[in-house]
This record gives sequence, structure tokens and C-alpha cells, in this order.
Amino acid sequence: MVFSLLAVVLDNTILNVAIKTIADPVHGLGATQGELEWAMNSYTLVFAGLLFTFGVLGDRFGRKRMLLIGMILFGLSSLASAYAQDPAQLIFARAAMGLGGAAIMPATLAIISNVFPVRERGRAIGIWAGGVGIAVAIGPITGGLLLEHFWWGSVFLINVPIVLLAVALIGTLVPDSKDPNKTSLDPIGVLLSIVGLVALVYGLVRITELGTMADATVIVPSLAGLLILAVFVWHESRTDHPAFDVRNFRNAGFSTAIASTGLVFFSAMGMMFFMAFYWQIVRGYSPLQSGALVLPFAAAQLLFAPQSAKIVQRYGSRLVGTLSMLVIAGVLAAYALVSVTTPVWILLVLSFVQGAAMACILPTTTTAIMNALPREKAGVGSSMSNVVRQIGGTLGIAILGAVLSASYRNGMEGQAAGLPAEVGHLVTESIAGAAGVAAELGPRGAALLAAADDAFMTGMHWAAAGAAVVALIGALVVARWMPGRPPVISAPVGGIEAKETAVV
Repeated sequence: MVFSLLAVVLDNTILNVAIKTIADPVHGLGATQGELEWAMNSYTLVFAGLLFTFGVLGDRFGRKRMLLIGMILFGLSSLASAYAQDPAQLIFARAAMGLGGAAIMPATLAIISNVFPVRERGRAIGIWAGGVGIAVAIGPITGGLLLEHFWWGSVFLINVPIVLLAVALIGTLVPDSKDPNKTSLDPIGVLLSIVGLVALVYGLVRITELGTMADATVIVPSLAGLLILAVFVWHESRTDHPAFDVRNFRNAGFSTAIASTGLVFFSAMGMMFFMAFYWQIVRGYSPLQSGALVLPFAAAQLLFAPQSAKIVQRYGSRLVGTLSMLVIAGVLAAYALVSVTTPVWILLVLSFVQGAAMACILPTTTTAIMNALPREKAGVGSSMSNVVRQIGGTLGIAILGAVLSASYRNGMEGQAAGLPAEVGHLVTESIAGAAGVAAELGPRGAALLAAADDAFMTGMHWAAAGAAVVALIGALVVARWMPGRPPVISAPVGGIEAKETAVV
């Protein structure tokens, strides 16, 4: 299951490194900024919109079957992406990859929840979460190495051998499981979830594209998505065979875990996204060097995620979750003090600490979500967890990005004076555009690039402060509603008293 997860997460981390090369008209596809955004967003829209649906289908028809279908589709669409002849083909191939990823993600966690008993499930989910750390670590480095020695399509082609090996392992090692009750499907609920999630996520990605929330193409789909999802909740509360029983939200542990997961990804993913620009443009590191700078975060994930279950058993979900969220808030607040000349070792320490805190809270919340639902609904539970992660991260990148963009544009007012209108627009819209223009201006571009760096850092400070506030809200939510240390239940087994920790 970790290996299957690796393919999906690895692909997304590699793609971030390859964006510039794909935009190159000589060595890539010559994709425009809008086409690049849709190459990424087509995946996001399909992935987020169908996560819940594939969780439901897995519970109904078999999780192993959905996982195999997802892996095969992911491999074929990776092959199509690698040999795309124009940006349009790449966009459609990436959408197909999102379809495969949506089938893979909920199945991996659902199968783990069915294979491992309650007493082992927390540690298994911790190891599963640590797989994300592996992908985060090797993705950018692998992408940098591939781009240095091969053509841009190699960043997608690397998925194919991983998929082939994963399919072989799934076919021979993974037991199948599904809901034994054979309950009727809920096509209305499934359709509402797809339309609502796609509309909401589309509105969010438009914020990222436009750099503002004050636009009809942001407001209309976002509000429509929220309204449709509200109708989904209303429908699920009244149907006899709901795709998801909304009464689960009455469980304090489940609701708190869902909320804290969304808040963690909102606050953390936005800053991780912007740090890529900081390393490559403000500090001038290569894609390979920038990838290597992610290693402390990944190392912390690998070290702490598998141990999270033991930590929770000893100190309780509430204490571990609250302290983890406070640490994340502190790290994000520290980013508001980062400058262009901040020593790299300080940033690496911050990255390690953030990775350790996230490695403690995310397996904890994921386990709470999965344990709150009956085993036959593991696919739906996994889908809920992944949907909240995806929406939280997308919302964080969108809103924090809008804050950064607004601050950047404000700081760059007047810097484009004397430049042609089209070039001036590039300078004021993004630091990447300013860096490109500065490179063409030669010695005169140094002052422009310095101003762009200052404007970007100011915007990043505001975004970091906002992210820290959101993480602090998450800490308060966990401290108030997350269940504490689970009670120890004693049960006589064969005349000997056996003790097992109950899962709340």
C-alpha cells in the first residue's frame, strides 16, 4: 500500500520541478502559463471530485479491484503524459492520471484498515503516512536528476515501472475486501458529491490562477459547490442507504479529526508551495538543490510517523494533537521572520521540526477517522480523509497565494515604469515573471530583481502569519474537542487478564 501511494505522491512532487522545462519551447512543449496551470489543475479537479466516489465504489465492489483499476489507469495515463505532443494532450492525460489517483488513494487506506486489527492499525497508518515523506524526499531530487539527463517526459515515464511492480505485488499479496451487506448504491448522493466537489475545487484553483478572490469565476463556482454539498448532506441525512452517514459527525473524535486535518493542510501546504519559489528564485538554487532541501522534512516524517501510535497511546490524542498544532503554528510564524539572507541551516531545522509535528498529528487524525466508522465503510472513511486533505491544501494555496499576490503587486507598484505594457504586466504579476524580465535586462535588471525579492518576501511574511493563525485555530479545536487518552479495557482471556487500549 505504501508503494501504491508512492506512485501518486511522487508524480505530483516531480511535476513541480518540471514546470519550467515543460514551458520551454525548445526542450519542452512551449506551454503558456495558463496551459501549465491547467496541466496541474486538470489533475486536481478530477482527483478531488472523484475521491469520494471511488471510496464508495471500493466498499461496494471491492477495494483491491478499485486499486488495480486505478494503478493500471495511472500507469497508462503517465505513459500518455510522457509522450504528449502538445499542451492540450498533456492536460487531458493529466486529467486521466487524476482519475487513476482518485481510485488509488482511498483504496490503500481502506485496505490497511481491513487487514490490521485495531491494536495495530495506528502504527500501520503511521507507516502509510510515512510513505508520503519518502515521496516528498525523492520526488524533487528524482525529477531534478531526470531533467538533467533526459527529456521532460521522463518525469512521467518513471511512474510506469513503479506501477508495474505495484500491480504485481497487489495481485499476489493484497487480500480483497468490501462491504458484506450489499447495500444499494446512492447514485444521487454520489452525483451530488462529484458536482459539488468539482465546482468548489474549480473555484479554489481559479483563486490561484487569478491571484484574487474578487472575481465572478471564483465566487460563483465556489458558492455553487458549497450549496450542492449542503444539498448532499441534506440528502444523505434522509435516504435509507446513504453513501455516507452524516450522523458520524456527531462523533466528537471524528469531527475534530476531520476539521484538524483540513486546518493542518490549509496552513502547511500553502507555505510549502511558496517555499519552492523562495529557494529557486529568491535564493537562486537549482531544482535539484531545491529538492535536496526538502530532505529534513521528509526525514522527520520517516522517523516520527511510524512512532505516532505509541506516542498517542502514552500521552493521548488531545495532548499530542494540541502540541503538534502549536509547534506547526510556531514554525509557520517563524517563516514570517525569514529574509533573503537567513542562514540555510535555520530553515532546514524549521523544516525538520514541522515535518516531525505533522508526522505526529496526521496519522493520529487519520486513525481517529478510520476507527470512527465500521470496517465495511473503510473506503468511505478513507475518501473523507483524503477529500479534506485535498480541499484543505488547495484552499490554503489559493487563499494564502492570494494574500501573497496582493502584497507582491502592492510592493511592485511603480517598478514597471518605462517598460512595455506586456513586460510590465509580467513584472507586477509574479516574481517568476520579474526574474525572467530582469534576466533580459542585464545589469539594469539587478535593481528590479532586488525589488521583486523584497516584495515577494513581504507577501510571504503575510501569508506565513495567516497560516500560523489557522494552525493556532486548529490547536484550539483539538484542545477543546479531541478525545483524550483512551481508556484501558481489561478482558479475561483463558483465565489470564489481557489489556488492550480502546480506540476512541
